[in-house]
Amino acid sequence: MKSIIQLTGVLDDCLCDIESIDDFNTFKIFPKIQKLQERDYFRYYKVNLKRPCPFWADDGHCSIKDCHVEPCPESKIPVGIKAGSSNKYSKAANNSKELEDCEQASKLGAVNSTLSNQSKEAFIDWARYDDSQDHFCELDDERSPDAQYVDLLLNPERYTGYKGPSAWRVWNSIYEENCFKPRSVYRPLNPLAPSRGGLGSFYLFSWTGLCLEKRVFYKLISGLHASINLHLCANYLLEETWGKPRWGPNVKEFTHRFDPIETKGEGPRRLKNLYFLYLIELRALSKVAPYFERSVVDLYTGNGHEDAESKALLLDIFRDTKSFHMHFDEKSMFAGDKKGAKSLKTEISGLVPWACCQDCG
Repeated sequence: MKSIIQLTGVLDDCLCDIESIDDFNTFKIFPKIQKLQERDYFRYYKVNLKRPCPFWADDGHCSIKDCHVEPCPESKIPVGIKAGSSNKYSKAANNSKELEDCEQASKLGAVNSTLSNQSKEAFIDWARYDDSQDHFCELDDERSPDAQYVDLLLNPERYTGYKGPSAWRVWNSIYEENCFKPRSVYRPLNPLAPSRGGLGSFYLFSWTGLCLEKRVFYKLISGLHASINLHLCANYLLEETWGKPRWGPNVKEFTHRFDPIETKGEGPRRLKNLYFLYLIELRALSKVAPYFERSVVDLYTGNGHEDAESKALLLDIFRDTKSFHMHFDEKSMFAGDKKGAKSLKTEISGLVPWACCQDCG
């Protein structure tokens, strides 16, 4: 697929070029991420597959029989993972000197924690206000009786057959409710028009009149969209003979979604937005690294040897992310006058986040 569309040069709104990202990911990050995904700590995930879509009524039936998610029997789940969040740290980690130092510091630096009646009433008002607001995101309840463990290695991201009006509605809502409106936005294709399968059509987008912060916000959503579509093109149900499905790359579908001619020049930009999303994620990993570098943080599954290897591999990935020399500079955002920056932050934080239904990929 890479030979069909060649992307080169510097990405917009940053100082990084595509070639550097390709080399860095191919030779450093990707091989290690693949190994990390095979570790039990990252391999098993608990989710409620029966939970209805919180946004609209929709049937949860798969379009093809091979799209459904296969849960794991609990007997195959490592004991440390089944124990839940209360057992995320090993006994040795909980007894570490680092934790003792932290407890000692809290005693030495104790402050007066008593509250006046007036303050208590204010906290109640704040809590009441927070409860009245829409939640930032919908979280799965791991303690739900309907929650099941899923082996992500046995359920890779791939083509699901989810298409037509339902898929169009998901992406239309994501773009309409999470993206700012520039002077010229072309709506997606008619949802009733014939589709070649997958997750619906892309937007045709114009940057006219958008500031850096709003462009970045759009690129992240577009990059996520491109990522999902690339996965379904790379792992597509090509045919099914004698009850055995054959999966593989679908070049025709890839061309339909990303070729410059078929997409009226939008395809390469969609792929560039995927690179931009990668750059943002790389920056996020480099910033969260200090948390995991602490000895008290342990990727606990109950298997001491594997847990140690998993953390060593994770820290190795973090070292690589921090060594990348062309990170996105988040300080370039909201850098105008304080009043304008505050207003822009409020505008962005007021957008309604969306989570796709489980069939969306």
